[in-house]
Amino acid sequence: MSGVAVTKGNPTPGTNDALVVLKGVNKHFGALHVLQDINLTISRGEVVVVIGPSGSGKSTLCRAINRLEAIDSGEIAIDGRPLPAEGRELAALRADVGMVFQSFNLFAHMTVLRNVMLGQIKVRKKDKKEAEERARSLLERVGVTTQADKYPAQLSGGQQQRVAIARALAMEPKVMLFDEPTSALDPEMINEVLEVMQQLARDGMTMVVVTHEMGFARSAANRVVFMADGRIVEETTPDQFFTNPRSDRAKDFLSKILHH
Repeated sequence: MSGVAVTKGNPTPGTNDALVVLKGVNKHFGALHVLQDINLTISRGEVVVVIGPSGSGKSTLCRAINRLEAIDSGEIAIDGRPLPAEGRELAALRADVGMVFQSFNLFAHMTVLRNVMLGQIKVRKKDKKEAEERARSLLERVGVTTQADKYPAQLSGGQQQRVAIARALAMEPKVMLFDEPTSALDPEMINEVLEVMQQLARDGMTMVVVTHEMGFARSAANRVVFMADGRIVEETTPDQFFTNPRSDRAKDFLSKILHH
């Protein structure tokens, strides 16, 4: 599908291009109000990077989008359809929403190739040959072709995370969610994962990325969403956010993390 990729710097497409819509979303963990009246629309081909201090609700927001966390009130829709509560519809929706976690969550007893084939066969009902062809092309795309017959434990953390990205892409998702995908990696492995993500962004994949990597936010995002204390405090372009944040909360956050 050749669709027109939204390149960084383009204005956000119109609302008819809305792919992920959150309206009035609230979530509590006991007495803690972790998501407070969240309204957010993510358009097709847009890369939205969610940043903010620890405990601000970023990961919960990410996990709510594919219902790994149930919400207390409000609504979430993907591609015009409300998020189903459970059952077969939810499984089908999850196949449209790729997710890459902090921990790689690969199946340890399966080879890399099998990891990337499994969902295609079980959920997308592809035949083995087709699933294998797609898996191999995706492993090539993320730069781990030579690891196809190894098991996850034989790979570095950076390689495992790239396999996890390939596995999510194998389902041909409409949107990819990344929940701090580099935070468990050694520093020298972070860039190899970010480079794969940068390429996905350039290819027009719709992405929601929770990360502490400010360089990635600056270079790959169409929009930065800054969260603090369960609320969206600011959402703007990366240039605007990093050079001229409006809120004191964002200024304080940036002064602590940007040491230059």
